[in-house]
Amino acid sequence: MTGFTPLAKGAWCPLAVVLLVAAAPTLASEGHDLTFSGDGTFIAPHGGQAIRVALYDVTAGEVVATEQGTVAAEEPPAFSFTFPGALEEGRLYDVHYWIDANFGGGSEGSCDPVNVDHQWRAALTNVSEPVSLEVAHDPAQQAPVCTSFE
Repeated sequence: MTGFTPLAKGAWCPLAVVLLVAAAPTLASEGHDLTFSGDGTFIAPHGGQAIRVALYDVTAGEVVATEQGTVAAEEPPAFSFTFPGALEEGRLYDVHYWIDANFGGGSEGSCDPVNVDHQWRAALTNVSEPVSLEVAHDPAQQAPVCTSFE
């Protein structure tokens, strides 16, 4: 071959280094944390009752994480859950949550219809940093979310 000069033993080829760097996998950016809490307005109607929370990826149509606990009986916050690294930029999320109230019936531990177990959803849009979302008890804003907990 004309114009080709072999490298000396142990010498580096700058083109090979560039190709290796270009072929290295890019690291996925870490997700952002979500802290989800309820203010003191939940205590009087729901203190001591079980609560379940699901982080729902609207784009994918699936639950990506769940947590459960008990609504505080005396001091706010009524509840607080952390989902470390769960939020990715450019995705749409809902936080689905329900309280096992069993008003007028229902089954302990089962997500019953809205008029029996209180249920809500809160939308998260434009996620670009860690999110801290605090919600208030508002029975007029309920939305059925039981399918996220099946």
